Amino acid sequence: MQVFSDMIRSPDVMNRETDPDAELVFKAAAGDRKAFASLVRSHYNRLFRLVWRMVGSREDAEDIVQDVCFTLATRIDTFRGESKVSTWLAGIAINAARDFLRRRKARMNTLEGYAAVVNLFPQADEHNPQRALWLAGALGRLKDDLRETVILVAGEGLSHAEAAEVLNVTENTVSWRMFEARKALSREGIAEVFHD
Repeated sequence: MQVFSDMIRSPDVMNRETDPDAELVFKAAAGDRKAFASLVRSHYNRLFRLVWRMVGSREDAEDIVQDVCFTLATRIDTFRGESKVSTWLAGIAINAARDFLRRRKARMNTLEGYAAVVNLFPQADEHNPQRALWLAGALGRLKDDLRETVILVAGEGLSHAEAAEVLNVTENTVSWRMFEARKALSREGIAEVFHD
């Protein structure tokens, strides 16, 4: 009678028998460059289609999948054989696409913030785009909470009480943030944002 522990096989043994790509991964992890190239070649198009569908841009998808391949070269030894290689690679690609989308969203939020900030003082800088960019940069360097408060109070003309309601803070907090923003911006020589 076989002992129970002898019947249990490690995941990498099971996957080598059931998933032909597993052998390529283990060879590549051991330094076999041909195995790595074969693995990438056989999965590249599928990973590309997956990422393209997620990010909606062919160029971005190409960049992301190339980054995945470069990362894979240094982290191929992390494959533990608990899933099929195709599943493991798809997970890596999806995570890379998610990271890209998060960065893109953050970049878009920053650009939208800069656009809103530039609109705080259009009259002063309609003939001087460099000055407008400098002002936007200075406001962009404020902490998020200070910048949001400045945009509401100076840009949108809300009272401190109204801004406090929007930001779900106390009116004293809005006043303190405006004081801190004035200090920070005056160090950069900017006073025209504040009209009150």
